[in-house]
Amino acid sequence: MTTPSRNFFLQTFLALPLLLLALVSSAFAQSDPLPSWKDGAVKSAITDFVAKVTKDGGADFVKPQERIAVFDNDGTLWSEQPMYFQLAFALDRIKAMAPQHPEWKDTEPFKSVLAGDIKGLAASGEKGLMELMAVSHSGMTTDEYAAIVADWLKTARHPRFDRPYDELVYQPQLELLGYLRANGFKTFIVSGGGVEFMRGFAEKAYGIPPEQVIGSAGVTKFELRDGKPVLVKEPKVEFIDDGPGKPSGINNFIGRRPILAFGNSDGDQQMLEWTAAGDGARFIGIVHHTDADREWAYDRQSHIGKLDKALDEGTAKGWTIVDMKSDWLTIYPPAK
Repeated sequence: MTTPSRNFFLQTFLALPLLLLALVSSAFAQSDPLPSWKDGAVKSAITDFVAKVTKDGGADFVKPQERIAVFDNDGTLWSEQPMYFQLAFALDRIKAMAPQHPEWKDTEPFKSVLAGDIKGLAASGEKGLMELMAVSHSGMTTDEYAAIVADWLKTARHPRFDRPYDELVYQPQLELLGYLRANGFKTFIVSGGGVEFMRGFAEKAYGIPPEQVIGSAGVTKFELRDGKPVLVKEPKVEFIDDGPGKPSGINNFIGRRPILAFGNSDGDQQMLEWTAAGDGARFIGIVHHTDADREWAYDRQSHIGKLDKALDEGTAKGWTIVDMKSDWLTIYPPAK
């Protein structure tokens, strides 16, 4: 007859392999720097690149001060559908300003905005959109603008997901940013969005400080108001950080060619090309939106974030194409 003590030791002995397997699996999960990325070629390309450029004494070693990584924002770090989030801010801003401008009820493109007429707004074309952006983003000091953006981010919610816009950041990219910084990289945003708009959330959302955000910029004017020096935002464009403007912006504001660049559209193509053209190891990534259920599926025909020529070039040159549906286990962080 088996005694209770012998039975206990026998069960414990038989359970040891399962216990060891669980401990190993737990340790692996804790050590995985990119848990929201599916194991496979894309994830391996990222980790292999980082290992290569950070191996001291290795053939591809890159000094920490030269480990520059640049990311587009819209469609690369957070969603951009059904319209750019900064445009959603501009439309809400026009509605908030409307009581002080009764003439807008009969003047396009403001009339369409106030009536919720998207087709009418689209008919105003680029000229109309630029007018909206100029009016909604000027006439106040930079501090006043920052406060307005902060208030909007606290209250505005995305029409599809009913979440604050700054919660619709990509969890896999948050992990990637953290992984790069843990390995001595300096991470920058290089985006066509307004630089002051992005600085309103970039540090909180991505851990990227204001001085590492490069974007399109309007003219500011120094003034003294009640004896206090301020910068006033004017309705004039100073710099467009899109297309060929991106490598120029990187050169002007960073002063080093990146060794890693991530984008999602043809507007990022020149930045990706310029990064790839440098000496030594390079990583070029493109987020391909293929997940209509968890986010959106779009590329060549999209009116926002069009990915056509850059997709062809990336495929031909062996850049890393991230298939959102296949390569990302999750899209957004849990709701707060």
